[in-house]
Amino acid sequence: MFTDALQDWMPGTGRGIRVAIVDSGVNAGHPHVRSVAGGIGIDDQGAVSGDFADHLGHGTAVTAAISEKAPEARLYAVRVFGSSLATNIKSLVAAIDWAVRHRMHLVNLSLGTAQPRHEQALREAVDHATSAGVLIVAARDEGETRSFPGSLPGVVSVRADGSCPHDSFLIQRQPDALIFRASPYSHPSGALPPTSGVQGSAFAVANMTGFIARVLEPNHARYTLADAVRALSGATSPVDEVYR
Repeated sequence: MFTDALQDWMPGTGRGIRVAIVDSGVNAGHPHVRSVAGGIGIDDQGAVSGDFADHLGHGTAVTAAISEKAPEARLYAVRVFGSSLATNIKSLVAAIDWAVRHRMHLVNLSLGTAQPRHEQALREAVDHATSAGVLIVAARDEGETRSFPGSLPGVVSVRADGSCPHDSFLIQRQPDALIFRASPYSHPSGALPPTSGVQGSAFAVANMTGFIARVLEPNHARYTLADAVRALSGATSPVDEVYR
């Protein structure tokens, strides 16, 4: 099975790692979602409720991708999408703040904004998370368009790469940035197969979050981005490629 092949080069299951999945919620009973430790819903005004049911399916597919990589991670749904895949900056910042207050290790943000006017608010939210030892994983860009917060310092920046094997990741080192490249496809066993047309940076981010949960497992202490990079660089796969 796929997970057995992954275990060969990257031991661990993400056990004990708390992951906040900021998306459309989760259907906890879905067969490809192993378990959900809890969750909340955040409305457009930033108000919090206990309802994190997924009415769109996107968050469930993202959760399945993370669960497949890190089956023993403790997953928490943070629903910011309601009837469509759209939210506002207030809800997004509230989601990050919730993750910090509840001592998450990782925040999976399969979303972002290209609006520069939101950069400062997201930079402050990222700095708050970073100072608390919470790692945010987010898409760096959509095509040629820079995305926030994924392109900000301190964030694990992910770029979708269709040539990347589903069971690995690539590290791209640039003079001013470090970018992780991951497969843009969802859970390979059928939750949302590649043929469904559901693919893109959201799933690259989810796949990368799963990898990070695995390397953080041996030490639940707060990791910096530099710590995570060192740990990921030491997880050698036969299909890894490092661009320099």
